[in-house]
Amino acid sequence: MGFIVHLNPNLGDHEHIKAEKRGQKNNVGFIQLNRPKALNALCDGLMKEVSQVLDEFEKDKEIGCIVLTGSDRAFAAGADIKEMQNQTFSKVYGGNFLNHWNRVAECKKPVIAAVNGFALGGGCELAMMCDIIYAGEKAQFGQPEISLGTIPGAGGTQRLIRAVGKSKAMELILTADRINAQDAQSSGLVSKVFPVDQLVTETIKQAEKIASFSKLTVAMCKEAVNAANEMSLREGLHFEKRVFHATFATDDRKEGMSAFVEKRPAKFTDS
Repeated sequence: MGFIVHLNPNLGDHEHIKAEKRGQKNNVGFIQLNRPKALNALCDGLMKEVSQVLDEFEKDKEIGCIVLTGSDRAFAAGADIKEMQNQTFSKVYGGNFLNHWNRVAECKKPVIAAVNGFALGGGCELAMMCDIIYAGEKAQFGQPEISLGTIPGAGGTQRLIRAVGKSKAMELILTADRINAQDAQSSGLVSKVFPVDQLVTETIKQAEKIASFSKLTVAMCKEAVNAANEMSLREGLHFEKRVFHATFATDDRKEGMSAFVEKRPAKFTDS
């Protein structure tokens, strides 16, 4: 398979997910959604477990990248409708329902979604919270909330338009139509498409590559790219320049450039 699995005893047992460390250098955090009977429907308990594991992975100095996946049949078929069915406006508004689901997007380390099967509703939104999306060739993406009398509530109306543009986002959200992996790639939602049985392996390879670089520089780079969604071009360029300048205060910038000039592999120390 090209990688070694290492279980981290500190991650503990979880009801709705599996979590471990993977990679030849034990430097990839791996989270697998594990509600097979519900096609990995996203209940509140599952998302809380994901948040807890992300906290642990962020603290772990070995881990440089995180992979989030489901099963071959479903990444996540949506939010748990049974859990939402009898909610009331006062409860969801007063309790700020789904607010903590944004934890994946706020992770300081890069998160790659490896999507096989269904990524619908909350599942599509969860994938879009990740920094990169890779898909198996049979994956399906969609925001079918309108068919349930509601709208996307975990970022679908905001992130989808940034990924695929207004017309495509409107079409998907207003029709509840699904798109396949190939269309998702051509529209910019997905970066790469792999055979179903190779998706996780190939995603871990990419995660290992990211984890091989300076974790400090990777975090700075992620912050700068994400800023582009929040700022004007002028503001973004200024922010980028300041972060670029800040890399000159790091040991890893010195090491990276020295290694290039000396034609040797860099040995980053994340400092």
